[in-house]
Formats: sequence, C-alpha cells, structure tokens
Amino acid sequence: MSTALVPVADIEKMAVAIAKSKMFGMKTADEAFALMLIAQAEGMHPAIAARDYHVIQGRPTLKADAMLARFQNAGGKVQWDVYTDAEVTGTFSHPSGGSLKLTWTFAQASKIGLTGKDNWKNYPRAMLRARVISEGIRTVYPGCVVGTYTAEEIEEIPKAKDMGMVEEVVAAVEEVQAVPDGAFKLYVPGNDAPYDAFHTEAEWLEAYNELAERIRNSVKMDASQKAQKLDGLKACNLDMLDYVTPLEKAL
Repeated sequence: MSTALVPVADIEKMAVAIAKSKMFGMKTADEAFALMLIAQAEGMHPAIAARDYHVIQGRPTLKADAMLARFQNAGGKVQWDVYTDAEVTGTFSHPSGGSLKLTWTFAQASKIGLTGKDNWKNYPRAMLRARVISEGIRTVYPGCVVGTYTAEEIEEIPKAKDMGMVEEVVAAVEEVQAVPDGAFKLYVPGNDAPYDAFHTEAEWLEAYNELAERIRNSVKMDASQKAQKLDGLKACNLDMLDYVTPLEKAL
C-alpha cells in the first residue's frame, strides 16, 4: 500500500506515458489519468492502475486475478472445489459477508450465448474461473470491487457503434445478445429486452444517470425531444427508480 501521495502533475506525466505506450487498453491520457486517481484514492500507487486495470469498450475493468487479489488482501478466502473445462466451482468466504459456494458450467455459459468467441473455445476453464470469481466476490464482499467488472465480462458484451450518442445507444440495444448477470436490469424505450444488468443498486443508478446525461447533452435533439426521451427512459425503468431513489437521487 502507498503511504505518500503522488503529486497530480506527476500523475499527469505518467498518464501521458502510459497512453503513448498503447498498453493496458488505455487509449488516451485522460483514461489513464482517471484510473490513476482512483488507484491513489484507494491507497495504492497510481501506477498500480496500469497493472490492474484495463479500459475495454470505454469501461474500467479489472483482470480476474487482480479482483481475486483484492478480495484476498481484504481478508477473503476462496477454495476451488471443481476446476475443469466443463465446470468451475469455488467457495468464497469473508468475515463480513459469510460464505458462498458458486458454480459456473460451460453448458450454462453456452445457454446464454457466451461461448462463441475464441477465448471460450480455447480457454474454457479460465473463462469459467473468471465468471466464478466475479460473481462470488460481488456476492460475498462487493466493497472491494464496487462498480468494476472483469475484463472477461466486458469483452463478452457486443460493441455499440458509437456509445456517445443516445440515438445509437438505443439502436444498438437490438444487437445485444446477452447482458451480464445481475438482478438490477436497465431498460431503454422501445425494447423489451434489458439494455444492461447490474449486481448492485449503485451500479444500476450510475448507468441510468449516465444515459440521462447523454440525452441532456445531445446536440441532435431540441429541448422537447430531449424531454420526450427522458420521459421514456423514466417510464421503462419506473419500478427500479421507485426502488433506488430513496437511497440516492436519480437525474
């Protein structure tokens, strides 16, 4: 753990160097800088962000090994009960979250459309392990990974053409074949299938507010069109808004 704060000017220089190296999936200095600030806020040297984080489809992600290391450093334990190409089962435990035995099978992953890519064909055991790690840690002790998915999970989400424009975000929903596991589902107008799903209320609310902000900042819509889009977004997520807004305000 880092005990001394690194000056912001030095972090900016490091971020530029990492972006220029084109390593770790960080394409811009801004992405690297933001992740380094997160690392420092968590008590780590900013350079740890380059080691542990990747930016995939615009989202900060942790490798499964880095996520597991954080869990263990926070007092968590895992025991691998089954570890094959067909099934991975692990028992996760933490003093603050109890114990959970969790299984992912290749058949389960195939059923929800995850196994079409080369990683699943060539390294099924490693991909199943990553899924078990992510779900197990989020369930038993989510505090050490809140708001962050594994790189393996994000890579399985089909890419939208331009996630910066609300109109194309909505259109891209039709191309999504599967969403990440999670009880809190986010919907967009005109689609019965979830646009995304999250493991915690905080993650869901963050994503909802991000979509709402994109609508407000759109340069392709006038004020009345923006209001209509926002009303539609609220309408199709009304049940979740009623549930989460007592905890934290939605935009």
